[in-house]
Amino acid sequence: MFDKLIQIWKAKDLRKNILFVLGMLVIFRFAAHIPVPGVNTEALKDIFSGNQILGLLNVFSGGSMQNFSVVMMGVAPYITSSIIFQLLAMIVPKLEEMQKEESGRQKINMWTRWLTVPLAAMQAFGMITLLRRSSTAILGDIGALDLLGMVVVISAGTMFLMWIGELISEKNIGNGISLLIFAGIVASLPQAIQQVIVTFDPSQLFIMLGFIAIALVTVVGVVIITEGQRNVPVQYAKQIRGNRMYGGTSTHLPLRVNMAGVIPIIFAISVVLFPSMIAQFFIQARTSWIASAAEWVIVAFQNQLFYGIMYFVLVFAFTYFYTEVIFHPDQIAENLQKQGGFIPGIRPGKHTSQYLANTTHKIIFVGALFLGIIAILPLIMRYFTGIQSLAIGGTSLLIVVAVVIETVKQIESQLTMREYEGM
Repeated sequence: MFDKLIQIWKAKDLRKNILFVLGMLVIFRFAAHIPVPGVNTEALKDIFSGNQILGLLNVFSGGSMQNFSVVMMGVAPYITSSIIFQLLAMIVPKLEEMQKEESGRQKINMWTRWLTVPLAAMQAFGMITLLRRSSTAILGDIGALDLLGMVVVISAGTMFLMWIGELISEKNIGNGISLLIFAGIVASLPQAIQQVIVTFDPSQLFIMLGFIAIALVTVVGVVIITEGQRNVPVQYAKQIRGNRMYGGTSTHLPLRVNMAGVIPIIFAISVVLFPSMIAQFFIQARTSWIASAAEWVIVAFQNQLFYGIMYFVLVFAFTYFYTEVIFHPDQIAENLQKQGGFIPGIRPGKHTSQYLANTTHKIIFVGALFLGIIAILPLIMRYFTGIQSLAIGGTSLLIVVAVVIETVKQIESQLTMREYEGM
């Protein structure tokens, strides 16, 4: 371990990239403590401590939601915008073609940023409306101009975090958006530990020990699933060029059990929180059935059973969805055929593509099922124990472990690349 740290420190450009990423995370944490003026933070904390969905949203915003900071919405609008365009790319042929080209991907990224602005404004207005209706003591009596100012400031904060996330991603140290969420979760850890110590009840000792055991099992399980892969054998045909013979080697194609990493969890949380935000706009609609539908949505998502089922289904579905986005068996089969490679017993071309797709769907089922179960396991624990922190801790732990693994792998790949350059 120390040898790796020494290698990282000696690699000047890698060291600069890591220090840059740490600097950006410090700026994010500094912004998370700059509150929007005119907010009663004590009343706000009481609201978040008693609401499961708001508490979960606060965790992923790094406590900035509870502080009503200028970056209170975090990167959730940007994630929602990314989901929309990835879904559109699967049903709109022109967008699908654009994703295959670098210039097309740049245009889609630009459109994603543009869509983030109205989504951030809409979610900020929805959150402010929700808090105003929850308790008049939080924001007091604010006028239309004050409300507009708050929405503009909060939307600007989201765009600022989106920019920081993209800067981090460019350094190839990890996914910028995931690292921002990771930093928010880690920053809230000391306060969570302090709260557990202060409110510790000896009668809940076995419950806490059970939570620690589940946390350890979660860590081990996430590592196993993230590192797990199926090696598909690949044989390269022999080729004679002049007086020399090339190829004839055997290797393997690694198919990971969880190719999507932590992205399905982030997507699922963004989607499961979005309907309640939208419903806030229609809760006082003049049309009775629209107001009733909005109220039903809000009540439904506050129900733990409905929330848990939706959370599980979304995590499971997004694991498959994101795998389809990043894994292209047609391209892999085409590249293998061009290089003279084939899977023993499988014909090159279309048959190889179908084989890879079927194999991937089978192994991804295990990864999707595992992620879904781990995501709702803390909710089950909270149902039996009544401890709020358990529900938040499990999902946070899942993201933290996955992000750490992903970041370490990217750093190791850069170290390996530099070793080859040295040779």
